[in-house]
Amino acid sequence: MRPLKSHFPVHALTTLDTMLKQAKEARVFRRAQAVRAVVAGHHISTISATFHLANSALRQWVQRFAQEGPQGLRDRARSGRPPKVTCELAQHLNRLVDQDPLQHGALSSQGSCRELATVLAQQTGVQLGRESVRCLLKKTR
Repeated sequence: MRPLKSHFPVHALTTLDTMLKQAKEARVFRRAQAVRAVVAGHHISTISATFHLANSALRQWVQRFAQEGPQGLRDRARSGRPPKVTCELAQHLNRLVDQDPLQHGALSSQGSCRELATVLAQQTGVQLGRESVRCLLKKTR
């Protein structure tokens, strides 16, 4: 097994303890726990088995912590398309649901997700499918 070539400052354990107390994201908390165990002297393969991690992932987090400090354990920005549904759009959809569907030209007093998607597209210009509207309502209601 390859030896770990990271050297930690004396205050690394206290820094990780503080990070564990202040971590709000579960992923960051888990990383800090695993790295703390390695810094405390436990073997990487033991810790990776305990936390159900790949050795390479834990090794990478340990090296990032050694180079960047606590910031190295936080999630980095990811590429990809930004989400279509913003907070404002979700609020607008919730307001539409609270209104009477007959106001928007529906044929009955019970609105469907397809009708909501059509009205939302007319009012905001954002095209969502009925399934996207249904999922959004399921999350917010």
